[in-house]
Amino acid sequence: MDKQVRAMVMAGNGTNCEMEMAHACRMAGAEVVDTVSIYELLDGERKLEDYHFLNIPGGFLDGDDLGSAKAAANIYAHAKVRNSDETLRGQLERFVEQGKLILGICNGFQLLIKLGLVPAIDGKYFEQQATLTFNKSGRFENRWVRLTIDPQSPCVFTRGLTSIELPVRHGEGQVVVPDSAMGERLKHGHVALRYAACVGGLPTEEYPANPNGSQDGVAGLCDPSGRVFGMMPHPEAFLHRTNHPRWTRETLPEQGDGLALFINAVDYIRDNLLD
Repeated sequence: MDKQVRAMVMAGNGTNCEMEMAHACRMAGAEVVDTVSIYELLDGERKLEDYHFLNIPGGFLDGDDLGSAKAAANIYAHAKVRNSDETLRGQLERFVEQGKLILGICNGFQLLIKLGLVPAIDGKYFEQQATLTFNKSGRFENRWVRLTIDPQSPCVFTRGLTSIELPVRHGEGQVVVPDSAMGERLKHGHVALRYAACVGGLPTEEYPANPNGSQDGVAGLCDPSGRVFGMMPHPEAFLHRTNHPRWTRETLPEQGDGLALFINAVDYIRDNLLD
């Protein structure tokens, strides 16, 4: 593989944020950014091994049939590549083993959590340990939120960040775990991102600062390595100050808060994965 950072952005089947996510990768410095359909992977036209950074955007994947991203998770876990005995799961397993990066946003986070790629406690990948269900408000939420970042998390994407502001757009964003013991285990580095109160900036379960009611304010989860990360808020929707609803009324930095996550990913790839 050459010395260019190569990013794959999944597209199609209801996904509607792929263009913004691809733009974020380019702004962050990735030289090769390809939008790819799952059918290109299944046909063998594209291979995950040719890329360093897999991006799974938000949208209404497969019409949210069977619950958000569950139908897609079944495909990724079991479908075979044409004219091969290999499954997409096999490609994903190698991708993770090789130390490459995966970012799932909104519907993409739902896919990662239902595939068992996050939180993957104890390194148990492809074993679903949590889920995402309907917002406690009982409705779709489209609003901007403040987020606080756990400095003790190994998450590659949030390194060096303490607090960011991003929009959310989802109806099923409440993180649910099977028991309190699992909830406690999540706190040991897996919760990289939490919804924060507007005053004080501490993690909150209170609406509307926490738009879905996730326990402990969970807004994003990573695997033990910090290289696989899923989050409900949309960093690709805040790349430049003009993306912010108050850009004409406040003095904001040129760079939107969301771009930092993609820059961290590209910098990590340059430092660790390029020969």
